[in-house]
Amino acid sequence: MDMILILTILVVVFALAFDFINGFHDTANAIATSVSTRALKPRTAILMAAAMNFVGALTFTGVAKTITKDIVDPFLLENGSLVILAALVSAIIWNLVTWYFGIPSSSSHALIGSIAGAAIAAAGFGILNYSGFIKIIQALILSPVIALVGGFIVMTILRALLKNRNLFKANKRIRYMQIGTAAIQSFTHGTNDAQKAMGIITMALIAAELQTSDDIQLWVRIAAATSMGIGTSIGGYKIIKTVGGKIMKIRPIHGIAADLNSAAIIFGATLLHLPVSTTHVISSSIMGVGSAQRLKGVKWGVAQTIVLTWVITMPISAVVAAIVYKTLALFL
Repeated sequence: MDMILILTILVVVFALAFDFINGFHDTANAIATSVSTRALKPRTAILMAAAMNFVGALTFTGVAKTITKDIVDPFLLENGSLVILAALVSAIIWNLVTWYFGIPSSSSHALIGSIAGAAIAAAGFGILNYSGFIKIIQALILSPVIALVGGFIVMTILRALLKNRNLFKANKRIRYMQIGTAAIQSFTHGTNDAQKAMGIITMALIAAELQTSDDIQLWVRIAAATSMGIGTSIGGYKIIKTVGGKIMKIRPIHGIAADLNSAAIIFGATLLHLPVSTTHVISSSIMGVGSAQRLKGVKWGVAQTIVLTWVITMPISAVVAAIVYKTLALFL
């Protein structure tokens, strides 16, 4: 069998593995607040999230096309299949390491940093599509800032609306509403995160000259959506614990404010065809909500650890991907 075809098959397998890992790594964020407030039992929340992620993943393709062509041009990339395989191996390693330690790191940062690092190792800095790459970086940087401010605003509005109501009774009603907001958030997660693997597979198909456009084939969409859905059904309890309890003590009113805010931002990014880190957005929303409630109520030490992980993810992933590429190139 031709080596390029073998590499392309490996890319598809590793891309689906990345989506699978992304499912239990990142989807935990989408349901963390509803589980921590006991609006949903963990298993019920995970199964619901799996179904909604699957539906969301099949609905849009704009983000996938951005991943396909805006970091590097797959039509110009030599050894493209090997570059993409190295990027996937690097992103998977980082996701597994951060999952093991229960750190809500960004799969998006890991994947994008890995693609850039492997491509630079293969063809130098000139291979990057700087206009598209900078646009993606801007979205990744701005989205958590917007989420932080938005969480603060949404929580402030909710507090004003519920000012003269019995907070215990209000929280009881809101807990039921969280089922809906958790479902919406899981859907928006699927519309953005699952598309990243679709974009990677499409890059590999173009690099192997198996397709000539950036259209996302139906089998790619179904395979990526299914992989993420299965991964979600397994769940990531360590990350649920970090996001749902270690940042701040979450009440139902906090959960619904964070869910609505982060779902709106993620879905807005999807409509703009921009990949964002769902981890960043959700964690930042919780921090914003906590700040509106009581500034000292946010455990800023934990938040600082999360932010530090966000900062180092992309450069570390890029370096790891470059090393993996050079290692694979020696043998392949």
